[in-house]
Amino acid sequence: MKKITILGSTGSIGTQALEVCRKHSFDVIAMTAGNNIELFCKQVEEFKPRTIFANNREVLKEQFPHIQIMYPEEIACIKTDIVLNALAGEHSELTIKAAKSGNNIALANKEALVYNGEKVMKAVRENKVRILPVDSEHSAIFQALQCGKAVRKIFLTASGGPFFGYTKKQLEDVTLEDVLKHPTWKMGKKVTVDSSTLMNKGFEFVEAMYLFDLDPSQIEIVIHPESIVHSAVEFADGSVIAQMSSPDMRLPIQYALAYPRRLESDVKPLSLIDLGKLTFFKPDFNTFTPLKCMLRAVETRKIPQIAALNDSLVEQFLKKEIRYIDIFNELEEKFG
Repeated sequence: MKKITILGSTGSIGTQALEVCRKHSFDVIAMTAGNNIELFCKQVEEFKPRTIFANNREVLKEQFPHIQIMYPEEIACIKTDIVLNALAGEHSELTIKAAKSGNNIALANKEALVYNGEKVMKAVRENKVRILPVDSEHSAIFQALQCGKAVRKIFLTASGGPFFGYTKKQLEDVTLEDVLKHPTWKMGKKVTVDSSTLMNKGFEFVEAMYLFDLDPSQIEIVIHPESIVHSAVEFADGSVIAQMSSPDMRLPIQYALAYPRRLESDVKPLSLIDLGKLTFFKPDFNTFTPLKCMLRAVETRKIPQIAALNDSLVEQFLKKEIRYIDIFNELEEKFG
């Protein structure tokens, strides 16, 4: 039975990871959460981890007097089969600590690589551990790479978000409620906003560079509204291997946690006949300027700076302190 540590068990990735653990009877030995103490307590009661953390430590002490409470920095170092970093925001130090402790890492926290990619990958290499990507696109690339390593380029797919086909003028009237209605994926609010501006694809571009040791020129972003081809790899001989499935985050989560085994899943089977067709488009860099700004930041080596500004702007937008279009304008003013 695989032993799993989950950092961030109450978020979108964390709760779906627990669905996978429940289905396959994985042993969740440690869990952390932030402020959603009610849900976390229910999770602890069900999965019975040996070590826990949440911001409200007093409630944990009262409800679980026989369970060890440690800080996330300590929990990341507990020896286990795999540590799932499903936290939102910049938590590269936890990924580094897990790697230095000899733990393999299932990485959903792309900010770890966006903000601190060189240090994270150095820790992974020096400690001879493995990063198993949880993002659907990077999981697809990782799976395709099981067929070979002579990579010519990768096709990094994006759904295009809820505003695919919009003009810059149309984006001026977009509301928070509009943004949070993603057409294909169920995600946390922050990543949903980033997906709508295509900045999330910029983050994933950086993530792919570090995870697969790619030059930026080897990565092509492709808009694919159906979200069926999760990404593809073109090899030196011209062959292209793609990973396809119904859009369901439980699949890449399960692949990372169960690797190298493939297990049964509850993901809806894919019917190509029902789909009828798959479509692909070039990104509209003139409208979705956050993506263009991130790719420019890759060239100028200002990735952490643009990521920090974007994170601040998205936080303000989620609080309704700024308009949606202000995210675009501010990023373009500083990094355009």
